[in-house]
Amino acid sequence: MARTSSTMLALGTTLPTFRLDRVSGGMFASTEFEQQPILLMVLCAHCPFVKHIEPEVTRLENDFGSRVQFVGLSSNSLITHPQDGPAQLAEQAQRHGWTFPYLLDDQQVLAKSLQAACTPEFYLFSQNNKSSTPTLQYRGQLDSSRPGNDQPLDGSDLRAALNAVLTGAPVSQNQLAAVGCNVKWNPGHEPEWFGQTS
Repeated sequence: MARTSSTMLALGTTLPTFRLDRVSGGMFASTEFEQQPILLMVLCAHCPFVKHIEPEVTRLENDFGSRVQFVGLSSNSLITHPQDGPAQLAEQAQRHGWTFPYLLDDQQVLAKSLQAACTPEFYLFSQNNKSSTPTLQYRGQLDSSRPGNDQPLDGSDLRAALNAVLTGAPVSQNQLAAVGCNVKWNPGHEPEWFGQTS
């Protein structure tokens, strides 16, 4: 496990287009998003940092899921980490009662578009008006809680961003990088920023 921080994709970046398999079967495409904010969450089944925040992901979906489109994304290599396969991800979602689309990015195209570096990592997109393309308003950590650091697991950073977007208020530019396990890239296909974070 390599402790890794977000690359912090530039705010204002346009939501990437994608069409990926759901871990529960079927497909999900970015064209299916409705006129509401979109939260992309880079997750997986085995990472201890993800396991630590799973209860707060459940609470967030319960609190915001009717007003924000949640999407889980697992981009870890199934070549090196078969424990993050569709069956394990579906079991994880079922265990925690997650109803949002959970997608398998096994070719890692979306992860690279987001410059994702770690699990967990969060990207909040929203539209300035109903005709515009969603753009990145927040990226980084859920909150300051990490396994063993005794900080409250309350989603405070992400909740503040969600509330700002939903009320039309400016999202704070003081955004902190997520920290977790590095994304497990397919061998020979590591992105240029791989290994540059600590």
